[in-house]
Amino acid sequence: MSQQDESIKNSGPTAPIVVTGIGIISSIGMNAGEFSDSLRAGRSGIDRWTLSAGPPIPVGIGARLPDFSLAAALQRVEGVPEPLRRKVGLCAGRSPLGIQAAVLAALEAWTMSGLDRAPLDPQRLGIIVAGSNLNPQYSYGLHEKFQQNPEYLTPRYPLHYMDTDYVGTLSEIFQVQGEGFTVGGASASGNVAIIKACQSIGSEVIDACLVIGAPADLSPMELQGFYNIGALGGRNFHDQPDKACRPFDRDHEGFIYGQAGACMLLESPASAQRRGVPGLARVTGGALVLDGNRLSDPNAEGEARAMTLALARAGLDPSEIDYLNAHGTASPLGDEIEVKAVKQVFKENVNRLWINSTKGLTGHCLTSAGVVEAIAAAIQLQQGFLHPNKNLENPIDNECRFCPPQSLPFSIRKAMSNSFGFGGIVTSIILERGGL
Repeated sequence: MSQQDESIKNSGPTAPIVVTGIGIISSIGMNAGEFSDSLRAGRSGIDRWTLSAGPPIPVGIGARLPDFSLAAALQRVEGVPEPLRRKVGLCAGRSPLGIQAAVLAALEAWTMSGLDRAPLDPQRLGIIVAGSNLNPQYSYGLHEKFQQNPEYLTPRYPLHYMDTDYVGTLSEIFQVQGEGFTVGGASASGNVAIIKACQSIGSEVIDACLVIGAPADLSPMELQGFYNIGALGGRNFHDQPDKACRPFDRDHEGFIYGQAGACMLLESPASAQRRGVPGLARVTGGALVLDGNRLSDPNAEGEARAMTLALARAGLDPSEIDYLNAHGTASPLGDEIEVKAVKQVFKENVNRLWINSTKGLTGHCLTSAGVVEAIAAAIQLQQGFLHPNKNLENPIDNECRFCPPQSLPFSIRKAMSNSFGFGGIVTSIILERGGL
């Protein structure tokens, strides 16, 4: 028996974790309801994008967060007690965009999960923020003024530039006193955070966890860097921005940058039952592996190993998965390698497995992508539909069952969601319909 076979054999099913709340701020919806409607309609948030500062970059399209004020957005979140509403304004009112978006997503998930009505012991509640180096645009925007008058640099800068400012701000607003930290896994960060939250809950360190997919607020430097290594798409579809992101289509040319703040409230079944919360879906398995590669190129063996381990930990056979929310960035090499890995895992079942990529609608949200796409999967599980695989006109593979350009009704029982990151960070999670 190989080491891989031994690892899979010893994985065993893990206890399910209940999703009791979701929240999202994105280019296709400023709350979970709007996001769900856009998924069903196949509505893209990708459009022209002119940077407000810095030199122009070669690709001027993306799926950015619409301009909003925290005060106005707060008024749109229903069912928030007035003291909590005031606290959000006080703690996050002068924070960078990314923290404000993360707080609003967390507030929606908090309210949906009923934590204001049926609270938890603060010491049994945790926070995990997905991503690292989250606010480069914030630092970039201050640089010119700093060069002119260094003494006028805001005293908040030492806090705001650190990713832990997300943890501190969220913990103060929601009075979370259990474990809290950030996890950096590049574009796999969202799934890494979900997996680590499930492990913390499963080991009974905490009863519930706010998993935050923080927006990656990139500056022109990062965008130019992605362009220089050939990862950024949009060269051939600059005049048709909604067609630029083409997962699994032969005209794919790279990812389109997207922004979103997302939150899932994950909770043990016992805790959710005590609080009388039914839940939206369950996370029943997950795997995080490395493929031993510091560069950006993907590896089919590593991707297949993550999917196989996630299935083993959920106690499932590949034939039991109805739907795959693919990593699907619309990168030629990335899409082709993922298809190869999927076919390696699902074998003869690949032609009955529905596959789509949420990135065709939201763009690639980088550090928050895993949480955004887990929410998309949970919504499709709960509401019984599959969102379109946007711009799929000439599939790269004829054996895979990609979702069509229109949404379709479909009763999903079990779903897989993949997220892969630069540096060989490979993740896969399993979600199932129903809560408790």
